[in-house]
Amino acid sequence: MINLSNYIREIPDFPKEGIQFKDITPLLKSPEAIKESLDQFLALLGDEKIDKVVAIESRGFLFGMLLAEKLNAGFVPIRKPGKLPSDTYSEVYELEYGKDTLEIHSDAIEKGDRILIHDDVLATGGTARTACNLVKRMGGKIVQCNFLIELAFLNGRNKLKSFPVESLLKY
Repeated sequence: MINLSNYIREIPDFPKEGIQFKDITPLLKSPEAIKESLDQFLALLGDEKIDKVVAIESRGFLFGMLLAEKLNAGFVPIRKPGKLPSDTYSEVYELEYGKDTLEIHSDAIEKGDRILIHDDVLATGGTARTACNLVKRMGGKIVQCNFLIELAFLNGRNKLKSFPVESLLKY
């Protein structure tokens, strides 16, 4: 087993001063690190049946599609407003300085679908919580929320208390 943290590059003061950005691109250029990440994500799920993998724009799509293929599940993108071509449900959520919106196709989830929600990073939890709200509104059952990286000091997990949350790396 390889140490995935060796494949995360820290970029100081990006995107603004004081932020230590966790760059996953070194991991993405390593076939071994991609395979190890995927294996670890699958191990976190165990024998859980998943009907759909719901991934959050845009870096969540990277492993989201791979997980969907490995789990023989459908893939559902959650995107920023105006990016999905058909009818959508949307939800506005609070950011540190303002608001944002996420959307999902209105026919993407069927009542009772067993859902894995995936994104690259769990930070403050607002985006992930909004994704969970959209899935629940459509009648999906959230089996797990998983993340490549969790910035534990931002306490994003607190916004997801009613769901199982897993991450491969914690900072």
